[in-house]
Amino acid sequence: MSLWGGCYKPQMYYLFLISLSLLFITSIYLNNKPKINRFKGIYRIGAHNKDIISIIFGSLLGDTYGEKRLLEIGTRFSFSQEAVHVEYMLFLHKLLSELGYCNSNLPVIRTRLGSKGKIRKIIKFSTLTFTSFNWIYDLWYNNKIKHVPECIDQYLTPLALAIWIMNDGAKVGQSLKFFTNSFSYNDCLLLIKALNTNFNIKASIQSAGKKDQYIINIWKESMTDLINIVSPYIISEMKYKLN
Repeated sequence: MSLWGGCYKPQMYYLFLISLSLLFITSIYLNNKPKINRFKGIYRIGAHNKDIISIIFGSLLGDTYGEKRLLEIGTRFSFSQEAVHVEYMLFLHKLLSELGYCNSNLPVIRTRLGSKGKIRKIIKFSTLTFTSFNWIYDLWYNNKIKHVPECIDQYLTPLALAIWIMNDGAKVGQSLKFFTNSFSYNDCLLLIKALNTNFNIKASIQSAGKKDQYIINIWKESMTDLINIVSPYIISEMKYKLN
């Protein structure tokens, strides 16, 4: 099945945005107000290759979030992790910055006040704003609340699965768990179905111990298959999540 098939087809969307961009640029020059720098995102139309889409989708299954910016003309995605995962964040930043998706300034560790007054050390960075990211935002967000899109199986590639593990997976005993607390039970059902359909990986949904919060547990008998699928994409600092 085509990566671009199913529940969203961005090609027509891109054509619309190109037309909108031309109208916008014409209006600027006719009014002699060339404030183009303020609206740089409108010129970023895409399209994006499969690996970039996989990285974004895999990250959105974790703590990454999207936001509409520039009067909702474009979308950017923000990546964050606890400072203990600085090597992973630097790897991700290097990959995205070299491809032109974020600036080259290295992300820095910042402190944040967490629950019960606990000090947390966070490292984060954001992509540039792209109009061609809007279709991803629209798939994942409803009234600014993130949910798993129904067509997640079309985008859950081996790379996306590896990114999800590095973002939000944890080795527990002889299995691996995804802490999908922010997703609904139906969202988790979509994910375990995609795992089975795409990779023949067996998983189940467990309570996270709080009302309406769930985690996904990969069955022990599927761990060998999981490791074989994602190992080429897991950086050395994250191998502990599989071994």
